[in-house]
Amino acid sequence: MRKAFLLAALSTSVSATALMAQDDLTVGVSWSNFQEERWKTDEAAIREALEAAGAEYISTDAQSSSAKQLSDVESLIAQGADALIILAQDADAIQPAVQAASDEGIPVVGYDRLIDDPRAFYLTFDNIEVGRMQARAVLEEQPTGNYVMIKGSPTDPNADFLRQGQGEVLEEAIAAGDITIVAEAYTDGWLPANAQRNMEQILTAQANDVDAVVASNDGTAGGVVAALTAQGMDGIPVSGQDADHAALNRVAQGTQTVSVWKDSRDLGRRAGEIAVELAGGASLAEVEGAEEWESPAGTTLWAQFLEPVPITQDNLDVVVDAGWISQEALCQGVEGGPAPCN
Repeated sequence: MRKAFLLAALSTSVSATALMAQDDLTVGVSWSNFQEERWKTDEAAIREALEAAGAEYISTDAQSSSAKQLSDVESLIAQGADALIILAQDADAIQPAVQAASDEGIPVVGYDRLIDDPRAFYLTFDNIEVGRMQARAVLEEQPTGNYVMIKGSPTDPNADFLRQGQGEVLEEAIAAGDITIVAEAYTDGWLPANAQRNMEQILTAQANDVDAVVASNDGTAGGVVAALTAQGMDGIPVSGQDADHAALNRVAQGTQTVSVWKDSRDLGRRAGEIAVELAGGASLAEVEGAEEWESPAGTTLWAQFLEPVPITQDNLDVVVDAGWISQEALCQGVEGGPAPCN
């Protein structure tokens, strides 16, 4: 019998943390890739939460391969994982992994990307609101003109959640004729190089007649800024998210307008705590902070959504004060910039 079932049979008066410490729980994490800067921060927070509870951390890196991720999950199950945290490379392709975990009685936390299966707990930030924040910041800087939408990966539901929020903010200005979306493109794998290539092609097609770019994360924003810089197009508003250090430096320099900060330390820590609760026998509905949520496909899941914060030149001190980035890293190469770089 698996350890998780033994735990569930113990007295409910004993905390999940204490149970885990008695039975040496193991939590397996399947990462889609470690390409994005932020995942290392997430990993550190997950490790910290599991260590505090006495659990063992094991992990795999799918290296952007949905096929490899399936074999990775099989490996984590074979290594004795009592709960799984999965950052899905492909929302559809990951389904057999959820089935394999379910067959073994192993709970799954869908980490930051939707796994559209009621057996998986969905933990993320409010990504529709992230999209709204991105569009609001860009629209405030550039209320008229030609807009480009650089979206995320077509295999990641978050890309469409973000686009939904962006569209909600921009629809009034579009209807009024103040702005026109002249092009939009998905970014395969969220890769900055793909975003740069897309932006270069759009600039060519539009003869550089572009006034603003709503990019869906900091990696894609970096690709966009590179394409704009190559054309000498300074001062074009560009959005992003994740508060990558390079992106925050771009905000300080003025080449990126906003990076929506989703403090991945909070997300990682919460994922570790939820994995412990579930491995200790809690049902999805019993997870602290859980709420019922209906996915775009009509699936009812248990989920928890954390609150994001838009970071612009007006509040860069927030990420410094929180210890997310040092003032030195934030202000590198910035002269006479916004606080705290002035």
